[in-house]
Amino acid sequence: MKTKAIIPVLLVPVISFFILPDQSLQESMKRGKEVYALHCQNCHMENGQGLEGVNPPVAKTTYLKDTKKNIGIILNGQTGEITVNGKKYNAIMNPLNYLSDQEIADVLNYIRNSWGNKYPMVTLVQVKTEREKPATTN
Repeated sequence: MKTKAIIPVLLVPVISFFILPDQSLQESMKRGKEVYALHCQNCHMENGQGLEGVNPPVAKTTYLKDTKKNIGIILNGQTGEITVNGKKYNAIMNPLNYLSDQEIADVLNYIRNSWGNKYPMVTLVQVKTEREKPATTN
């Protein structure tokens, strides 16, 4: 009888490993969509396409590949010329370091997994680690 009770308990971590990360990502993206609408959409547009020649797209881009860099841009802003999807941009993005670690992780999960992007989940630990580093403009 004890053996039958142990088997389901042992399966919970295995099942959770495969199901929960996707659920957590979906929940984070849902919250991130709200953060995006409030803090990012005016420049990067509702569909993530940006404004050509002014604000770079966050849709369908490899520019989002570097998680640490993405977190740093939100925390410290960005100045200087960048190339996104083969086009040059030279606008100023002000720091959004007033956002909580959760909001930064959520908005990055939304941006990095919407509009044709598919990148690994950003965690609170990653954001906290980058926030503790000295500020630099990218």
